Amino acid sequence: MFFRLPRTATAPFCPSEVKGSVAVAPGLPLHRKLLRYAGPGLLVSVGYMDPGNWATDIEAGSRFGYGLLFIVLLASLAAMLLQTLCVRLGLVAQQDLAQLCRARYSSGVNRFLWIGAELAIVACDLAEVLGSALALHLLLGVSIPVGIAITAFDTLLVLGLQGSGVRRVEAIVLGLVGTIGACFIVELAFAHPIWSQVAIGFVPSLERLHEPGALYLAIGVVGATVMPHNLYLHSSIVQTRLAEDSDAGRREAIRFCTADAVVSLSLALLINAAIMVLAASAFHANGHREVNDIGDAYRLIEPLVGSGLAAVLFGIALLASGQSSTFTGTIAGQIVMEGFLDMRIPCWQRRLITRGLALIPAFIGVWWLGEGGVGRLLVLSQVVLSFQLPFAMWPLIRFTGNREVMGAFASGPVVKAAAWSLFGVISAANVWLVVSTLQG
Repeated sequence: MFFRLPRTATAPFCPSEVKGSVAVAPGLPLHRKLLRYAGPGLLVSVGYMDPGNWATDIEAGSRFGYGLLFIVLLASLAAMLLQTLCVRLGLVAQQDLAQLCRARYSSGVNRFLWIGAELAIVACDLAEVLGSALALHLLLGVSIPVGIAITAFDTLLVLGLQGSGVRRVEAIVLGLVGTIGACFIVELAFAHPIWSQVAIGFVPSLERLHEPGALYLAIGVVGATVMPHNLYLHSSIVQTRLAEDSDAGRREAIRFCTADAVVSLSLALLINAAIMVLAASAFHANGHREVNDIGDAYRLIEPLVGSGLAAVLFGIALLASGQSSTFTGTIAGQIVMEGFLDMRIPCWQRRLITRGLALIPAFIGVWWLGEGGVGRLLVLSQVVLSFQLPFAMWPLIRFTGNREVMGAFASGPVVKAAAWSLFGVISAANVWLVVSTLQG
């Protein structure tokens, strides 16, 4: 017996219409089950390697060398914890995080959380706009404002995928992620990092955060890595897997989907670490310690590593990063709107709204700061995400620890302690940043 959830095959981006669209028969061999369950984690991991990550990782690597690699590692481990909670919530409660917020919180709290989630999505989309525009500028020579205008037409990508099915979307994202990974493997081969220092960089050290600007960048890295809208996204898209309707079936689904999330986020960890390692070995090691703009990084890579191919691959990977994030940003926006407001509109309209809201600050920022301010805008967008993160973490941790919602699958004391500790650390870091900024 299986969960029977309402669905149609007309619009793969609308989460309510693809629930249970990937059936997993109980008698499948292990390798086929792994393949059937694989996918949701990959869609989520795309948000962990978008252009906003590039900006924070490049600036951190150029300024502090390999010193902040441990922040990438810790942020990725935190992401794994939170995304596995999302897996459990979606598969057991059969509702996503936004739907549960609407059902269990007052209308005032619900609207507050919805606005915060929308701000996070717009901040993420701003990073995608700026990253894709910059990639077009670097590869094709168009101006940044023209590149920003071109990104408005990525809604056509969404329209082109209508009716394709969730598995095809996952396959396309896999291809884009593979492109990013392959580009950075070649980049690192050109850059010749010092691997012993890379290993030391992964060892946590509070002393490194005392350096001027280190905490601000560290918070930006956390915001870029643990994205709040991914918590809403994952708790919904994991329901595309049609699990057996029994406790044993749910445990199996949780086990396989958790493995999918951990493997996918490990790939994101490697790519984010590769970006920081590249910046440290190509820029910091050669005395270029103020590289805070992706465009500057692109122009410096060729003379520093001695290969024109390195710069081209850098631009291609950046474009692939921005476009892959477009798909998941659209899905997340639809989930948030449906979950919090019970409002459904065509997905291409949702894409237009999100992209329109992101284009405004993108144009204003470039006009105000100039084309050289793209890097600063990208880092700022990730800090905004970090400030929104606790407002998504709070209900997630509470719901997954609630036996009324989760039954026997509620989080145990160890998991709850780890999750609440993470909540406290991120909240405290955000407060500290605000206080230090006001005092400065």
